[in-house]
Parts: sequence; structure tokens; C-alpha cells
Amino acid sequence: MNKTITNVRRQLKENSDAAVRESGKRFFKEEITLYGVKSALAGKIAKAGFQELKGTAKADIFRLCDELWSSGYIEESFVACSWAYELREEYRPEDFKVFESWVAQYVSNWASCDTLCNHTIGTFIEMYPQFIKELKRWALSENRWVRRASAVTLIIPARRGKFLKEILELSDILLTDEDDMVRKGYGWLLKAASEAHQAEVFAYVMARKADMPRTALRYAIEKMPPAMRTRAMSK
Repeated sequence: MNKTITNVRRQLKENSDAAVRESGKRFFKEEITLYGVKSALAGKIAKAGFQELKGTAKADIFRLCDELWSSGYIEESFVACSWAYELREEYRPEDFKVFESWVAQYVSNWASCDTLCNHTIGTFIEMYPQFIKELKRWALSENRWVRRASAVTLIIPARRGKFLKEILELSDILLTDEDDMVRKGYGWLLKAASEAHQAEVFAYVMARKADMPRTALRYAIEKMPPAMRTRAMSK
């Protein structure tokens, strides 16, 4: 095993806290595996570990990330996400297959999904927007986390006013999804898009509110003025 991964796991174990572990489990409906390390501390451990990898090839670091993901521990997935994001200046189109494999094979909860997608994959999509078509394919997956990933990948670009047309197209694909985590995911995406395109998102919601699940609708309009929210929520 790589010595950096050994060090990371040792530090996570040494800093584990039973109270944090039990408290953390309350945020998830699915079964999860936790050391019980606060996210800020896990982030520091990740950054220190990455410093040990200076000079290591991207492909080798991605393989280490894969090893971390495969453990099933949420904190190790956070470390993997941190290391992958540190490499963002080196992203190339072929890296999409690596990121896609992580989502499909390893993501099994909202925290790992959102950490990977908001930053690593979201940054990749901003660099290579031609891959948005792949997100639309994800939106049709049988895997609930792949479907959620299709939406939350675009959260940060959406806040910057990017990809509105594609965001609305993606939301159409997910519109009547029966999974609550997917509904929250695309509702969050619409909310993010509304920060730069309030009128367009409001029009989208009003045109589809009869079919849009209330969970997604509430998320989508959360940052809109009270009058708009009232209109959107009215029967």
C-alpha cells in the first residue's frame, strides 16, 4: 500500500470520534461507513497528504484516489475528491472516464456525490462543456446517484450564470423522477441557476409546476422573492 494512503488512514483513525460518527449517521437514510472525523479536519489531512505526492503523475494519483474510494469510508472519499480537485489544471478530456467510473462504482450517498460533482466534475465540465451531453445520459441511469450527479455537477457553473439552456434540458429529463435525492438534486440546480437567471427559472417552474414534484419545486424557488414563491406554490 502507498505510504501516503497509509498515513492518511492512520491520521483518520487517530482523529476518529465516536460522537462525531454517530452524529454524522443521522444525516443519511442509507447505511454509511464513517471514521467520525469532522470535515474540516479531514480536509486538512487531505491537503497534507497531497503535499507528500508532489511530483507524482496524475494517473498514479488517480489510482490512489481509486484505492481510497474503494474503502467505502466517507472521509476517504473526501480525501480522494480533494486530491482529484488539486489536479484540475491537468484535467484532459480522457479524464471523464475516470470520474464517471467513480460515480458509477463508488458513490453511495449524497455527501460523496456532491463533494465529487460540485468541484472535480463541475470544474471539468466548465473546461470541456462538450461533455454536458454525457450528463444527460447520466440522467437516464438506473443508478439514483448517477442521476443526482447529472444535476449537482452543474451547481457551481449555474451560480456563475453558465449553461442555462442545458440546465433546463437536464431538468426536463429529471422532472418526474421518483427518487427524493434526485428531486432535491435538480431542484438545487434550478435554485443555483436562479441566482443569475431568476426570470427564466421562474418561467420554467411556472410552466411545469403541475408535473414537478413539490420537493423539487420548493428547492427551485427558495431564493426567489416571496411573491414569486407564493405564485409558484399555489395550486
